Amino acid sequence: MTKDAVLALRAEIASCVHCAADLPAGPRPVVQFSATARILIIGQAPGTRVHASGVPWDDPSGDRLREWTGLSKRDFYDPAKIALVPMGFCYPGKGKSGDLPPRAECAPLWHDRILKLLPADRLTLLVGSYAQAYYLPRAARLSLTETVQAFRTFGPALFPLPHPSWRSVGWAKRNPWFESDVLPALREAVRSSMPPRGRIGRSAEHGDGGVD
Repeated sequence: MTKDAVLALRAEIASCVHCAADLPAGPRPVVQFSATARILIIGQAPGTRVHASGVPWDDPSGDRLREWTGLSKRDFYDPAKIALVPMGFCYPGKGKSGDLPPRAECAPLWHDRILKLLPADRLTLLVGSYAQAYYLPRAARLSLTETVQAFRTFGPALFPLPHPSWRSVGWAKRNPWFESDVLPALREAVRSSMPPRGRIGRSAEHGDGGVD
C-alpha cells in the first residue's frame, strides 16, 4: 500500500498546474522521494538548468551540496536513499536580482503528504533560508549564519545549511567554522543515516525515482 501511495502522489505532483498562470516557463515539478529515503533534503526551487533537465540539483549548487554532504551522485539520485523535496517544485522565474523566491503554495500543498510517507527516523537537511523559516520557526530571529552556526541546538534530526550557490564560497571563507565544525558533523550525520549496502529492496533500489 505504501508503494502505491508513493506512486499515486508522484503522479499527482507531476500533473500539478496549481500555479501555472504564475510560472513564466510553465509548470514542471521537480522532486524525488520514496518510502525508504532516510535522508530528506529540502532546498529552495529549481533554477533554469534544473527546469530544463527535470533533474533536481543538476547544477553547480548540486555539485557543492554533494561535496558538503560527502554523497556520491549515485547515492544522491537514489530515491530509495535520498528524498529531494524543495520548497517550490517548479522554476519560479527571474526577478530583479536573480530567481524569484519559491512559490508559497507548494509546501502547504505537498510537503505534509510526502513527509507522511517517509521513514520517521529520517535526517532532514534544511538548505537555505526559505526551508529554515518554514521548518525552524524558533530560529526566525536568527540570521542564516547564526542558524547554521547553532546547528547542534536543533537536534540530530534537523540540520540547517546555507544554500550552496556561488555566494556560499565567499560566505564560507568569512566563516571558517563552517568547514572545520559543521561539515564534519554533517558528513557524519549523513553517513549514519545511510542504509547498509544490501538493505534496500530491489523494487526501491531500482524503482521509479522522482518526478521528471
